[in-house]
Amino acid sequence: MKVLLFNGALDRRENSVSERICKYFQTQLTQKNIEATIFNIAESNIPILDFSIKETPREVLEMNKIFVETDLQIWFTPLYHGSLTGAMKNAIDWLEISAKLPRPYLTGKRIGLVSWADGMQAMQGINAMESIVKALRAWPLPYSVPVQRPDLFTENQEINAKYETRFKLLIDVLLEGPNQIG
Repeated sequence: MKVLLFNGALDRRENSVSERICKYFQTQLTQKNIEATIFNIAESNIPILDFSIKETPREVLEMNKIFVETDLQIWFTPLYHGSLTGAMKNAIDWLEISAKLPRPYLTGKRIGLVSWADGMQAMQGINAMESIVKALRAWPLPYSVPVQRPDLFTENQEINAKYETRFKLLIDVLLEGPNQIG
């Protein structure tokens, strides 16, 4: 089983919130003997969507291959003005090149969603991603994790127990289906 961890943050700093969250999920999945690959939008070199170009960029072809070949996905984004990052949305828009495949876009894939914000508005990022997931014919999990960034880490810079519990539940629901809620 392969899980894609799609990091939509543009933060390239070492130890950034997005890096720490994605690595946490990668570690948890690896401990369950699941292959978990992080796709960082900040390092992807995905160009602005432009269908007038004659040849699809290599980076876009590689990204589409990764997205189509993974069994399950978790998308991560900081809240940017009430939505996901523009770079993340642009990359997702490039999934259009999969339209003619037998199973276009992300048909039938289960996708977990995590968004964070400084205040209490992270759910807006979840809602924006959920709409996109549905448009791509995938299944957003019935459980997602909106994060209040100031509460994410303890004084020792570990993930807060409250969020650790929520992240583990998201992983269980992703792997086992919605029967894990309750």
